[in-house]
Amino acid sequence: MAFPSRLAPSRTALPPRAGLGLKPEHLRDIFADEGAADLGFFEVHAENYMVEGGAFHQHLAAIRERHALSVHGVGLSIGAEAPPDRDHLKRLRALLERYQPEAFSEHLAWSSHGRNFYNDLLPLPYTDATLHRVCAHIDAVQSALGRRMLLENPATYIEFTASTWDEAEFIAEVVRRSGCGLLLDVNNAHVSAVNHGRDVDAYLQRLPLAAVGEIHLAGFAEERDAAGERLLIDSHGAPVADAVWTLFRQVIQRLGPRPTLIERDQNIPPFATLMGEARAAQAILDDARSRQPHHLRETV
Repeated sequence: MAFPSRLAPSRTALPPRAGLGLKPEHLRDIFADEGAADLGFFEVHAENYMVEGGAFHQHLAAIRERHALSVHGVGLSIGAEAPPDRDHLKRLRALLERYQPEAFSEHLAWSSHGRNFYNDLLPLPYTDATLHRVCAHIDAVQSALGRRMLLENPATYIEFTASTWDEAEFIAEVVRRSGCGLLLDVNNAHVSAVNHGRDVDAYLQRLPLAAVGEIHLAGFAEERDAAGERLLIDSHGAPVADAVWTLFRQVIQRLGPRPTLIERDQNIPPFATLMGEARAAQAILDDARSRQPHHLRETV
């Protein structure tokens, strides 16, 4: 059953511009650097703000006065056997009501089993049973939050022999059945394609790109697996790679401008460095906008 269309993604939508993740070490620069005003939005991890008060909330409130906001969850465990935790959903709803972000997203992954919680985003077998469970959990989340969520495609390092669905087709069916949107992580698509010998262009073509409400760009680490084969790790600890920039440019040429986040959670560089990557993403978005027919261009 599709999610009721009367519930909009949010009161407004993220602007189709480049944004950055909000990092405490960058706050002084954000408020002092006039260039930060050019950013389309900031993104925060929901679980870092599930408290009543404190400095994090003071800073986020000040950011919210100036910028659009995306909230990215990492703890709902959408793919777990058990439904999303009610207390977690209650705290999440309070956070979203407090800040009224333009977007909320979560991962196609699981991170809990019974009373155990794992600090990782673990992969799923793509089966009919998994499909029904994921759709039911997304429906529960969207109903509890009163808004449409975006679902992020995963970076994976193993695949299951039990899978009967192709990953992209699985995601497309989840979007169709649940009515959720898609957070397209271009780095994840590249990482998984290399790790599994997948054709990334074919993968992207099978995704429901019309449902993309936000794009993520990030860096990866490279290792070798036990067989000596190339293994990419979605580390969020390096600059966006050239291959990911190329894929991003291709996606934007096809879709037109979309809200695009530069993700960096490890080895965090100076704010000016991340602003440089955001400006590079913005240049690609601006180029795509300039190529659109005039009546389709968005004013932001």
